[in-house]
Amino acid sequence: MMRRKINWLLTAVQIGLLTWSGTTLAADQVYVANEGADTVSVLDAASLKTLTNVHVGKMPHNVQVSPDGKLVWVTNNGEPDHAADVSAHKGMAQGDHDAMGKPGAIWAIDTATNAVVAKVPVGMHPAHVVVSPDGRLAYVTNGGDNTVTVIDTAARSHVATIPVGQFPHGLRFSPDGKEVYVANLKGGTVSVIDTASQKEVAQVPVGKGPAQTGFTPDGRLAFASLSGENAIAVIDPGTRKVIRKVAVGTVPIQLYATPDSRTLVVANQGTRKKPGSTVSLIDLERFKVAKTVVTGAGAHGVTVDREGRYAYVTNMYANSVSVLDVKDRKVTKTVPVGKVPNGISVTP
Repeated sequence: MMRRKINWLLTAVQIGLLTWSGTTLAADQVYVANEGADTVSVLDAASLKTLTNVHVGKMPHNVQVSPDGKLVWVTNNGEPDHAADVSAHKGMAQGDHDAMGKPGAIWAIDTATNAVVAKVPVGMHPAHVVVSPDGRLAYVTNGGDNTVTVIDTAARSHVATIPVGQFPHGLRFSPDGKEVYVANLKGGTVSVIDTASQKEVAQVPVGKGPAQTGFTPDGRLAFASLSGENAIAVIDPGTRKVIRKVAVGTVPIQLYATPDSRTLVVANQGTRKKPGSTVSLIDLERFKVAKTVVTGAGAHGVTVDREGRYAYVTNMYANSVSVLDVKDRKVTKTVPVGKVPNGISVTP
């Protein structure tokens, strides 16, 4: 009788844990910057169903969920102006951007309410935003004035402006939070920012048209997508030198390493006239493309969930988002979002 009670109790606990786990999974959300619609789409990560669209500033280019999951930071060009030419920010189709005439901003969305709760001015033509591992600081690339703005996320105020290379675009933190690698799109280099001193301490020559950077979570490798070479530069963070290049699809833009540091997911955008529609999965043990997966026209933004099972990809020219099963190496679903989806981020 006692054994039956114990078995029943264990079964009840297991069911409770499964229910709790399912609830947690259902709460995970994907955020998409729709550059041509002045919105951020909020998707349920499991079903890819659109939960809502949040109106933000002009031409939102990139989004980043904070480490605690409470805020989503969005780069844009200030208050919406429906009379403005929404095609002004179309440069990545040719591996470039047209600079905007006014300083931009980053806006913060409260993930609990999906309301905009902060608007912080930054530099000219902000592109990407990343948040430090401790959540205290946000770093924003300003392509129009060759700087990175540092924002105090709690005070929502300016901390520093850091000069970097020519036309900074994508950027990422090293896993230990001590450095930020910035892709200088027109400079052919990656700037290394020391987060303690808030200064650029090195520029690493990488190749043509570096659009985004990244790291393996174990800190062993860093990367830069070379949109002008159809390749990925692999960087040794210790020596700050390119140790090899891996050929991928046309005009690679965003990239993201899986949590186990074994696979690099690369979105190949192509150009507006000849859109790319693939994602390259690079085996980081052999430094070879293990699989090329078709997603949609203009594959641009990419992020990977915390388990490393799914990658979420924006298809700029198809106005859609695809979910890619990293283990099975296939797309499981593609859904429509807003016009010109660009940056993408998932609940950490």
